[in-house]
Amino acid sequence: MFENLNWWEIGALLMLALMIFGERLPKVIGDGMRMLRGLRAMAQNATADLSRELGTDIQLQDLHPKAFIRKHLLSEEDEAAIRKPLQGLFDDVKQDLNGVRSELNDVATAADPKSWRAEAASESSASAAVSGGPAKTAGESPAKPSTPAYDLDAT
Repeated sequence: MFENLNWWEIGALLMLALMIFGERLPKVIGDGMRMLRGLRAMAQNATADLSRELGTDIQLQDLHPKAFIRKHLLSEEDEAAIRKPLQGLFDDVKQDLNGVRSELNDVATAADPKSWRAEAASESSASAAVSGGPAKTAGESPAKPSTPAYDLDAT
């Protein structure tokens, strides 16, 4: 409850409480503690009443309307019959999204200037090998790809 308060703010609140309540501060603290104990007792009594009336096998999470209907009204076959068309739709949408994702990856790869340079370098080395150009030795580094005549960042 007080996670966002630092020690200075808590101290300032205590000083403010001392100035407002003065000599009655111990009585106010006692009344607050009594009220807190009463609220806890009411919550425990309500929980005990619910478990006594509904049975001990039920949890408070089971009282959620969807969980209650699923547990008490629908059999497993009914639930499977409801889920089957939805699962088919989910699978279709997932398959479509995977297709779109692969197409977007292809477009992104095609639009990437770095891939253009790599393709140009591989094509030039392939054409040099086919045309009988000079063979590269192990010590030579491959030629740097030519840079475009325009600034990629400016366009």
